[in-house]
Amino acid sequence: MGANKNWLDPAFEAIAIDDHGRVCKEIPESACQEEAGNFFTHVSALSLSKSADALIDPKLVLSWLLTHLGAPAAAIGLLVPVREAGALLPQLFTAAGLRRLPLRKFAWSAGAAAQGAASIAIAFVALTMTGAAAGWLILFLLALLAIARSICSVTYKDVLGKTIDKSRRGAATGLAGSTAAVTAIVFALLLTSGIAPRETLAPIAIMIAGACWVAAAVFFLSLTEEKGAVDGGANAFSEAVKHFNYLKSEPQLRRFILARGLLTATALAPPFMVAAASKQGAAYSQLGLLVLASAAASLASSFIWGKLSDRSSRRVLFFASIGGACALAAAAVFGAAGNLGHSLALPIILFALMIAYQGVRLGRSTHLVDMATEETRGAYTALSNTVIGLLLLAGGIFGVIASIIGAAGVLGVMAIMCGLAAPIAYGLDDVQNC
Repeated sequence: MGANKNWLDPAFEAIAIDDHGRVCKEIPESACQEEAGNFFTHVSALSLSKSADALIDPKLVLSWLLTHLGAPAAAIGLLVPVREAGALLPQLFTAAGLRRLPLRKFAWSAGAAAQGAASIAIAFVALTMTGAAAGWLILFLLALLAIARSICSVTYKDVLGKTIDKSRRGAATGLAGSTAAVTAIVFALLLTSGIAPRETLAPIAIMIAGACWVAAAVFFLSLTEEKGAVDGGANAFSEAVKHFNYLKSEPQLRRFILARGLLTATALAPPFMVAAASKQGAAYSQLGLLVLASAAASLASSFIWGKLSDRSSRRVLFFASIGGACALAAAAVFGAAGNLGHSLALPIILFALMIAYQGVRLGRSTHLVDMATEETRGAYTALSNTVIGLLLLAGGIFGVIASIIGAAGVLGVMAIMCGLAAPIAYGLDDVQNC
Protein backbone atom coordinates (compact mmCIF):
# COMPACT_ATOMS: atom_id res chain seq x y z
CA MET A 1 0.00 0.00 0.00
CA GLY A 2 1.22 3.46 -0.82
CA ALA A 3 2.45 5.72 1.95
CA ASN A 4 -0.38 8.13 1.29
CA LYS A 5 -2.86 5.49 2.46
CA ASN A 6 -1.04 4.22 5.54
CA TRP A 7 -2.88 6.71 7.73
CA LEU A 8 -6.12 4.88 7.03
CA ASP A 9 -4.89 1.59 8.49
CA PRO A 10 -5.73 2.27 12.17
CA ALA A 11 -9.29 3.38 11.37
CA PHE A 12 -9.78 0.45 8.99
CA GLU A 13 -8.55 -2.05 11.56
CA ALA A 14 -10.73 -0.54 14.29
CA ILE A 15 -13.89 -0.72 12.15
CA ALA A 16 -13.50 -3.82 10.01
CA ILE A 17 -10.94 -6.19 11.51
CA ASP A 18 -12.16 -8.87 13.91
CA ASP A 19 -10.26 -10.89 16.51
CA HIS A 20 -8.77 -13.15 13.85
CA GLY A 21 -6.67 -10.34 12.47
CA ARG A 22 -6.29 -8.87 9.03
CA VAL A 23 -6.18 -11.82 6.66
CA CYS A 24 -7.39 -11.72 3.07
CA LYS A 25 -8.80 -15.09 2.03
CA GLU A 26 -10.67 -14.26 -1.16
CA ILE A 27 -8.79 -11.39 -2.78
CA PRO A 28 -5.14 -11.41 -3.98
CA GLU A 29 -2.34 -9.94 -1.89
CA SER A 30 -2.01 -6.90 -4.17
CA ALA A 31 -5.67 -6.04 -3.55
CA CYS A 32 -5.26 -6.76 0.16
CA GLN A 33 -2.51 -4.13 0.33
CA GLU A 34 -4.96 -1.53 -0.99
CA GLU A 35 -7.90 -2.74 1.07
CA ALA A 36 -7.92 0.02 3.71
CA GLY A 37 -8.14 2.81 1.16
CA ASN A 38 -10.66 0.88 -0.92
CA PHE A 39 -12.78 0.17 2.16
CA PHE A 40 -13.28 3.85 2.90
CA THR A 41 -13.83 4.61 -0.78
CA HIS A 42 -16.64 2.06 -0.80
CA VAL A 43 -18.11 3.45 2.42
CA SER A 44 -17.95 7.03 1.11
CA ALA A 45 -19.43 6.31 -2.32
CA LEU A 46 -22.09 3.93 -1.05
CA SER A 47 -23.06 6.27 1.82
CA LEU A 48 -23.59 9.07 -0.68
CA SER A 49 -25.55 6.81 -3.03
CA LYS A 50 -27.79 5.39 -0.30
CA SER A 51 -28.32 8.87 1.16
CA ALA A 52 -29.43 10.04 -2.29
CA ASP A 53 -31.88 7.13 -2.42
CA ALA A 54 -33.33 8.25 0.92
CA LEU A 55 -33.73 11.86 -0.22
CA ILE A 56 -35.54 11.04 -3.47
CA ASP A 57 -37.51 8.01 -2.22
CA PRO A 58 -40.24 7.42 -4.87
CA LYS A 59 -42.51 5.69 -2.35
CA LEU A 60 -42.79 8.82 -0.20
CA VAL A 61 -40.93 11.93 -1.34
CA LEU A 62 -41.75 11.74 -5.06
CA SER A 63 -45.30 10.53 -4.47
CA TRP A 64 -45.89 13.45 -2.07
CA LEU A 65 -44.28 15.85 -4.53
CA LEU A 66 -46.37 14.70 -7.49
CA THR A 67 -49.50 14.87 -5.37
CA HIS A 68 -48.58 18.44 -4.39
CA LEU A 69 -47.92 19.34 -8.04
CA GLY A 70 -51.33 18.07 -9.07
CA ALA A 71 -50.07 15.17 -11.19
CA PRO A 72 -52.63 12.54 -12.28
CA ALA A 73 -53.15 9.43 -10.15
CA ALA A 74 -51.88 7.22 -12.99
CA ALA A 75 -48.49 8.95 -12.93
CA ILE A 76 -48.25 8.68 -9.13
CA GLY A 77 -49.18 5.01 -9.29
CA LEU A 78 -46.37 4.36 -11.78
CA LEU A 79 -43.60 5.84 -9.61
CA VAL A 80 -42.67 2.65 -7.75
CA PRO A 81 -43.23 0.25 -10.70
CA VAL A 82 -41.03 2.38 -12.97
CA ARG A 83 -38.34 2.77 -10.32
CA GLU A 84 -38.26 -0.91 -9.32
CA ALA A 85 -38.81 -2.53 -12.73
CA GLY A 86 -36.55 0.03 -14.41
CA ALA A 87 -33.71 -0.93 -12.10
CA LEU A 88 -34.34 -4.67 -12.47
CA LEU A 89 -35.36 -5.53 -16.04
CA PRO A 90 -32.46 -3.82 -17.90
CA GLN A 91 -30.02 -6.00 -15.93
CA LEU A 92 -31.38 -9.02 -17.75
CA PHE A 93 -29.95 -7.67 -21.00
CA THR A 94 -26.90 -5.64 -19.86
CA ALA A 95 -25.34 -7.82 -17.16
CA ALA A 96 -23.41 -10.06 -19.55
CA GLY A 97 -21.90 -7.11 -21.44
CA LEU A 98 -20.98 -5.21 -18.27
CA ARG A 99 -19.28 -8.27 -16.80
CA ARG A 100 -17.05 -8.42 -19.87
CA LEU A 101 -15.43 -5.15 -18.74
CA PRO A 102 -12.10 -5.87 -17.00
CA LEU A 103 -12.47 -2.67 -14.91
CA ARG A 104 -16.04 -2.02 -13.77
CA LYS A 105 -15.60 1.00 -11.52
CA PHE A 106 -15.96 3.26 -14.55
CA ALA A 107 -19.37 1.78 -15.37
CA TRP A 108 -20.53 2.23 -11.75
CA SER A 109 -19.33 5.85 -11.75
CA ALA A 110 -21.07 6.53 -15.05
CA GLY A 111 -24.30 5.07 -13.67
CA ALA A 112 -24.03 7.15 -10.48
CA ALA A 113 -23.35 10.34 -12.45
CA ALA A 114 -26.35 9.64 -14.69
CA GLN A 115 -28.55 9.16 -11.61
CA GLY A 116 -27.27 12.50 -10.33
CA ALA A 117 -28.10 14.28 -13.58
CA ALA A 118 -31.61 12.76 -13.67
CA SER A 119 -32.21 13.72 -10.03
CA ILE A 120 -31.19 17.35 -10.60
CA ALA A 121 -33.46 17.46 -13.64
CA ILE A 122 -36.37 16.14 -11.53
CA ALA A 123 -35.77 18.92 -9.00
CA PHE A 124 -35.75 21.52 -11.77
CA VAL A 125 -39.07 20.25 -13.15
CA ALA A 126 -40.60 20.28 -9.66
CA LEU A 127 -39.58 23.91 -9.18
CA THR A 128 -40.78 25.16 -12.58
CA MET A 129 -43.78 23.05 -13.65
CA THR A 130 -47.08 21.73 -12.29
CA GLY A 131 -49.92 19.45 -13.27
CA ALA A 132 -49.90 16.49 -15.63
CA ALA A 133 -46.92 17.77 -17.62
CA ALA A 134 -44.76 17.87 -14.49
CA GLY A 135 -45.95 14.43 -13.39
CA TRP A 136 -45.24 12.64 -16.67
CA LEU A 137 -41.90 14.39 -17.21
CA ILE A 138 -40.73 13.49 -13.69
CA LEU A 139 -41.81 9.91 -14.33
CA PHE A 140 -39.76 9.83 -17.55
CA LEU A 141 -36.70 11.19 -15.72
CA LEU A 142 -37.21 8.61 -12.96
CA ALA A 143 -37.15 5.89 -15.63
CA LEU A 144 -33.78 7.19 -16.85
CA LEU A 145 -32.54 7.26 -13.25
CA ALA A 146 -33.69 3.66 -12.75
CA ILE A 147 -31.90 2.44 -15.88
CA ALA A 148 -28.70 4.14 -14.69
CA ARG A 149 -29.21 2.48 -11.31
CA SER A 150 -29.40 -0.92 -12.99
CA ILE A 151 -25.85 -0.38 -14.29
CA CYS A 152 -24.66 0.33 -10.76
CA SER A 153 -26.48 -2.73 -9.43
CA VAL A 154 -24.83 -5.06 -11.94
CA THR A 155 -21.30 -3.78 -11.42
CA TYR A 156 -21.15 -2.97 -7.70
CA LYS A 157 -21.03 -6.50 -6.30
CA ASP A 158 -18.33 -7.45 -8.78
CA VAL A 159 -16.17 -4.49 -7.78
CA LEU A 160 -16.81 -5.08 -4.08
CA GLY A 161 -15.82 -8.73 -4.47
CA LYS A 162 -12.53 -7.80 -6.13
CA THR A 163 -11.49 -5.06 -3.71
CA ILE A 164 -12.79 -6.01 -0.24
CA ASP A 165 -12.35 -9.40 1.39
CA LYS A 166 -15.50 -11.39 2.20
CA SER A 167 -15.18 -10.94 5.96
CA ARG A 168 -15.26 -7.12 5.62
CA ARG A 169 -17.91 -6.54 2.93
CA GLY A 170 -20.81 -6.51 5.37
CA ALA A 171 -19.06 -3.88 7.48
CA ALA A 172 -18.68 -1.59 4.46
CA THR A 173 -22.27 -1.87 3.28
CA GLY A 174 -23.64 -1.81 6.83
CA LEU A 175 -21.78 1.38 7.70
CA ALA A 176 -23.07 2.99 4.52
CA GLY A 177 -26.62 1.90 5.31
CA SER A 178 -26.41 3.42 8.79
CA THR A 179 -25.16 6.70 7.33
CA ALA A 180 -28.07 6.78 4.89
CA ALA A 181 -30.54 6.12 7.71
CA VAL A 182 -29.12 9.10 9.62
CA THR A 183 -29.50 11.23 6.47
CA ALA A 184 -33.15 10.20 6.17
CA ILE A 185 -33.80 11.04 9.81
CA VAL A 186 -32.15 14.47 9.50
CA PHE A 187 -34.21 15.15 6.37
CA ALA A 188 -37.36 14.10 8.21
CA LEU A 189 -36.58 16.40 11.13
CA LEU A 190 -36.04 19.32 8.76
CA LEU A 191 -39.38 18.65 7.12
CA THR A 192 -41.17 18.62 10.47
CA SER A 193 -39.30 21.64 11.85
CA GLY A 194 -41.08 24.20 9.69
CA ILE A 195 -37.75 25.83 8.89
CA ALA A 196 -38.87 26.12 5.25
CA PRO A 197 -41.95 25.14 3.24
CA ARG A 198 -42.08 21.43 2.37
CA GLU A 199 -42.75 22.23 -1.26
CA THR A 200 -39.37 23.97 -1.28
CA LEU A 201 -37.46 21.51 0.91
CA ALA A 202 -38.45 18.47 -1.16
CA PRO A 203 -37.01 19.72 -4.50
CA ILE A 204 -33.90 21.01 -2.69
CA ALA A 205 -33.43 17.56 -1.13
CA ILE A 206 -33.78 15.95 -4.56
CA MET A 207 -31.17 18.36 -5.92
CA ILE A 208 -28.87 17.45 -3.02
CA ALA A 209 -29.48 13.80 -3.89
CA GLY A 210 -28.22 14.53 -7.38
CA ALA A 211 -25.09 16.17 -5.97
CA CYS A 212 -24.56 13.13 -3.73
CA TRP A 213 -24.64 10.79 -6.71
CA VAL A 214 -22.18 12.95 -8.65
CA ALA A 215 -19.85 13.04 -5.63
CA ALA A 216 -20.20 9.25 -5.27
CA ALA A 217 -19.17 8.84 -8.91
CA VAL A 218 -16.05 10.91 -8.30
CA PHE A 219 -15.15 9.02 -5.11
CA PHE A 220 -15.56 5.65 -6.80
CA LEU A 221 -13.10 6.57 -9.54
CA SER A 222 -10.37 6.75 -6.87
CA LEU A 223 -10.87 3.04 -6.12
CA THR A 224 -7.83 0.83 -6.78
CA GLU A 225 -9.35 -1.94 -8.88
CA GLU A 226 -7.41 -4.67 -10.63
CA LYS A 227 -8.57 -6.18 -13.89
CA GLY A 228 -10.91 -9.10 -13.36
CA ALA A 229 -12.30 -12.04 -15.28
CA VAL A 230 -14.33 -11.12 -18.36
CA ASP A 231 -15.82 -14.51 -19.19
CA GLY A 232 -18.70 -16.49 -17.75
CA GLY A 233 -21.28 -13.70 -17.98
CA ALA A 234 -24.38 -15.27 -19.51
CA ASN A 235 -27.31 -13.17 -20.68
CA ALA A 236 -29.79 -13.32 -17.80
CA PHE A 237 -32.85 -13.01 -20.02
CA SER A 238 -31.67 -15.92 -22.18
CA GLU A 239 -31.03 -17.91 -19.00
CA ALA A 240 -34.55 -17.17 -17.79
CA VAL A 241 -36.13 -18.23 -21.09
CA LYS A 242 -33.93 -21.33 -21.28
CA HIS A 243 -34.96 -22.42 -17.80
CA PHE A 244 -38.62 -21.40 -17.98
CA ASN A 245 -39.55 -25.04 -17.54
CA TYR A 246 -38.48 -24.74 -13.89
CA LEU A 247 -41.84 -23.08 -13.28
CA LYS A 248 -43.44 -26.39 -14.24
CA SER A 249 -40.97 -28.82 -12.70
CA GLU A 250 -40.15 -27.00 -9.45
CA PRO A 251 -43.31 -26.38 -7.39
CA GLN A 252 -41.36 -24.70 -4.59
CA LEU A 253 -39.86 -22.14 -6.99
CA ARG A 254 -43.29 -21.53 -8.47
CA ARG A 255 -44.75 -21.03 -4.98
CA PHE A 256 -41.90 -18.69 -4.01
CA ILE A 257 -42.34 -16.51 -7.12
CA LEU A 258 -46.11 -16.37 -6.55
CA ALA A 259 -45.62 -15.27 -2.93
CA ARG A 260 -42.99 -12.73 -3.94
CA GLY A 261 -45.26 -11.38 -6.66
CA LEU A 262 -48.20 -10.90 -4.30
CA LEU A 263 -45.93 -9.24 -1.74
CA THR A 264 -44.90 -6.54 -4.21
CA ALA A 265 -47.97 -4.84 -2.71
CA THR A 266 -45.82 -3.79 0.27
CA ALA A 267 -43.59 -1.78 -2.08
CA LEU A 268 -46.36 -0.44 -4.33
CA ALA A 269 -48.72 0.74 -1.56
CA PRO A 270 -47.10 3.86 0.02
CA PRO A 271 -47.89 6.28 -2.85
CA PHE A 272 -51.56 5.31 -2.61
CA MET A 273 -51.46 5.82 1.15
CA VAL A 274 -50.08 9.31 0.56
CA ALA A 275 -52.71 9.98 -2.11
CA ALA A 276 -55.55 8.76 0.12
CA ALA A 277 -54.40 10.90 3.05
CA SER A 278 -53.88 13.91 0.78
CA LYS A 279 -57.58 13.85 -0.07
CA GLN A 280 -58.14 14.39 3.65
CA GLY A 281 -55.50 17.09 3.99
CA ALA A 282 -53.00 15.08 6.06
CA ALA A 283 -50.13 13.91 3.90
CA TYR A 284 -49.37 17.49 2.87
CA SER A 285 -48.33 18.38 6.42
CA GLN A 286 -46.97 14.97 7.43
CA LEU A 287 -44.22 14.33 4.88
CA GLY A 288 -41.52 14.64 7.56
CA LEU A 289 -43.30 12.17 9.82
CA LEU A 290 -43.71 9.73 6.93
CA VAL A 291 -40.00 9.84 6.05
CA LEU A 292 -39.16 9.45 9.74
CA ALA A 293 -41.53 6.48 10.08
CA SER A 294 -39.95 4.74 7.07
CA ALA A 295 -36.39 5.29 8.32
CA ALA A 296 -37.30 4.20 11.85
CA ALA A 297 -38.93 1.02 10.55
CA SER A 298 -35.76 0.13 8.64
CA LEU A 299 -33.53 0.77 11.65
CA ALA A 300 -35.82 -1.10 14.03
CA SER A 301 -36.48 -4.21 11.96
CA SER A 302 -33.76 -4.92 9.38
CA PHE A 303 -31.30 -6.60 11.76
CA ILE A 304 -34.04 -8.64 13.45
CA TRP A 305 -35.55 -9.78 10.16
CA GLY A 306 -32.06 -10.71 8.93
CA LYS A 307 -31.37 -12.87 11.98
CA LEU A 308 -34.79 -14.53 11.72
CA SER A 309 -34.24 -15.18 8.00
CA ASP A 310 -31.09 -17.12 8.79
CA ARG A 311 -33.25 -19.40 10.95
CA SER A 312 -36.38 -19.62 8.77
CA SER A 313 -36.93 -17.38 5.76
CA ARG A 314 -40.26 -19.15 5.20
CA ARG A 315 -41.57 -17.86 8.52
CA VAL A 316 -40.22 -14.37 7.84
CA LEU A 317 -42.18 -14.23 4.58
CA PHE A 318 -45.27 -15.58 6.34
CA PHE A 319 -45.11 -13.06 9.21
CA ALA A 320 -44.33 -10.22 6.78
CA SER A 321 -47.39 -11.23 4.73
CA ILE A 322 -49.62 -11.07 7.82
CA GLY A 323 -48.10 -7.75 8.90
CA GLY A 324 -48.48 -6.25 5.43
CA ALA A 325 -52.09 -7.43 5.15
CA CYS A 326 -53.00 -5.93 8.55
CA ALA A 327 -51.29 -2.60 7.81
CA LEU A 328 -52.87 -2.27 4.37
CA ALA A 329 -56.29 -3.31 5.63
CA ALA A 330 -56.05 -0.61 8.29
CA ALA A 331 -55.01 1.94 5.65
CA ALA A 332 -57.94 0.95 3.44
CA VAL A 333 -60.46 1.15 6.29
CA PHE A 334 -59.14 4.45 7.60
CA GLY A 335 -58.98 5.84 4.07
CA ALA A 336 -62.52 4.79 3.19
CA ALA A 337 -63.83 6.27 6.45
CA GLY A 338 -62.01 9.54 5.87
CA ASN A 339 -59.85 9.08 8.97
CA LEU A 340 -56.46 8.36 7.44
CA GLY A 341 -55.61 12.03 7.67
CA HIS A 342 -56.46 12.27 11.35
CA SER A 343 -53.77 12.56 14.03
CA LEU A 344 -50.87 10.09 13.56
CA ALA A 345 -52.83 7.34 11.79
CA LEU A 346 -50.89 7.54 8.52
CA PRO A 347 -47.33 7.58 10.00
CA ILE A 348 -48.18 4.71 12.37
CA ILE A 349 -49.70 2.56 9.63
CA LEU A 350 -46.78 3.36 7.30
CA PHE A 351 -44.32 2.37 10.05
CA ALA A 352 -46.05 -1.01 10.36
CA LEU A 353 -46.11 -1.49 6.58
CA MET A 354 -42.43 -0.63 6.21
CA ILE A 355 -41.53 -3.20 8.88
CA ALA A 356 -43.37 -5.79 6.78
CA TYR A 357 -41.63 -4.49 3.64
CA GLN A 358 -38.20 -4.98 5.24
CA GLY A 359 -39.21 -8.53 6.16
CA VAL A 360 -40.23 -9.23 2.56
CA ARG A 361 -36.93 -7.86 1.22
CA LEU A 362 -34.72 -9.86 3.57
CA GLY A 363 -36.85 -12.99 3.59
CA ARG A 364 -37.11 -13.28 -0.18
CA SER A 365 -33.37 -12.80 -0.82
CA THR A 366 -32.36 -15.30 1.87
CA HIS A 367 -34.93 -17.86 0.78
CA LEU A 368 -33.94 -17.75 -2.88
CA VAL A 369 -30.25 -18.22 -2.10
CA ASP A 370 -30.86 -21.04 0.36
CA MET A 371 -33.48 -22.92 -1.66
CA ALA A 372 -31.26 -23.16 -4.75
CA THR A 373 -28.21 -25.30 -5.29
CA GLU A 374 -24.98 -23.95 -6.73
CA GLU A 375 -26.04 -25.33 -10.12
CA THR A 376 -29.56 -23.81 -10.10
CA ARG A 377 -29.00 -20.51 -8.27
CA GLY A 378 -28.25 -18.48 -11.40
CA ALA A 379 -31.26 -19.85 -13.27
CA TYR A 380 -33.58 -19.38 -10.28
CA THR A 381 -32.44 -15.79 -9.82
CA ALA A 382 -32.78 -14.88 -13.49
CA LEU A 383 -36.21 -16.48 -13.76
CA SER A 384 -37.48 -14.92 -10.54
CA ASN A 385 -36.19 -11.44 -11.44
CA THR A 386 -37.73 -11.64 -14.90
CA VAL A 387 -41.18 -12.56 -13.63
CA ILE A 388 -41.10 -10.04 -10.75
CA GLY A 389 -39.78 -7.27 -12.99
CA LEU A 390 -42.68 -7.79 -15.37
CA LEU A 391 -45.16 -7.91 -12.48
CA LEU A 392 -43.78 -4.66 -11.05
CA LEU A 393 -44.13 -2.98 -14.43
CA ALA A 394 -47.69 -4.28 -14.67
CA GLY A 395 -48.25 -2.80 -11.20
CA GLY A 396 -48.69 0.55 -12.91
CA ILE A 397 -52.26 -0.55 -13.59
CA PHE A 398 -53.04 0.26 -9.95
CA GLY A 399 -52.77 3.95 -10.83
CA VAL A 400 -55.54 3.51 -13.40
CA ILE A 401 -57.60 1.50 -10.90
CA ALA A 402 -57.15 4.27 -8.33
CA SER A 403 -58.68 6.77 -10.72
CA ILE A 404 -61.78 4.55 -10.85
CA ILE A 405 -62.25 3.18 -7.31
CA GLY A 406 -60.04 5.56 -5.37
CA ALA A 407 -56.76 5.11 -3.49
CA ALA A 408 -58.48 3.48 -0.51
CA GLY A 409 -59.96 0.84 -2.81
CA VAL A 410 -56.52 0.04 -4.22
CA LEU A 411 -55.16 -0.32 -0.69
CA GLY A 412 -57.92 -2.84 0.00
CA VAL A 413 -56.91 -4.86 -3.07
CA MET A 414 -53.28 -4.80 -1.92
CA ALA A 415 -54.31 -5.97 1.57
CA ILE A 416 -55.98 -8.97 -0.07
CA MET A 417 -52.79 -9.64 -2.07
CA CYS A 418 -50.73 -9.80 1.13
CA GLY A 419 -53.38 -11.95 2.78
CA LEU A 420 -53.24 -14.42 -0.12
CA ALA A 421 -49.44 -14.47 0.12
CA ALA A 422 -49.53 -15.69 3.74
CA PRO A 423 -50.69 -19.31 3.14
CA ILE A 424 -48.54 -19.53 0.04
CA ALA A 425 -45.46 -18.46 2.01
CA TYR A 426 -46.39 -20.80 4.85
CA GLY A 427 -46.35 -23.71 2.40
CA LEU A 428 -42.75 -23.07 1.37
CA ASP A 429 -40.10 -25.53 2.50
CA ASP A 430 -38.08 -24.58 5.56
CA VAL A 431 -34.94 -24.43 3.43
CA GLN A 432 -32.62 -23.45 6.29
CA ASN A 433 -33.35 -26.83 7.93
CA CYS A 434 -33.27 -29.00 4.81
